[in-house]
Amino acid sequence: MKKTNLSEYNTASVADGKGRKIGVIAAEWNPEVTDAMLKGAVDTLKKHGVKKKDITVRRVPGTFELSSAADIMLDSCHDIDAVICIGCVIQGETRHFEFICQAVSQGLTNVALKHQRPVIFSVLTTDTMEQALERSGGKHGNKGVEGAVTALKMCAYKDSLTPEQ
Repeated sequence: MKKTNLSEYNTASVADGKGRKIGVIAAEWNPEVTDAMLKGAVDTLKKHGVKKKDITVRRVPGTFELSSAADIMLDSCHDIDAVICIGCVIQGETRHFEFICQAVSQGLTNVALKHQRPVIFSVLTTDTMEQALERSGGKHGNKGVEGAVTALKMCAYKDSLTPEQ
């Protein structure tokens, strides 16, 4: 049977977020999608123990700006444990979609490697608005929820490799 809600997860498999500081950067473009993803991410972080005061939310004009915004946030906020980047790019009639998706995925990877902190790709790359809505709180779950879970799991992974002081 094919799984339809891609955001379902075992809550016991997610590390406690108590004491974590998480940045969340969301694109303003396609707000009916990114606002729902942002809410899903923040609600999930709080559900797992991250205090509201320890969640830094910022908005950027579009998905393309996520890479530079994440880099700036991690340069400026040295206590941020992870950054969740939320965006939505919908296929149009030009190749713009391909360029943006490639640039953002590579850019976020580069930021994560540069800072040695988790930078989470919560970017929908869909063919239609309907598909985007289905993945931002609709029948296929919420990519923002998935981003929050991934951020907490990656923070725990990093901690597991860091020697005790």
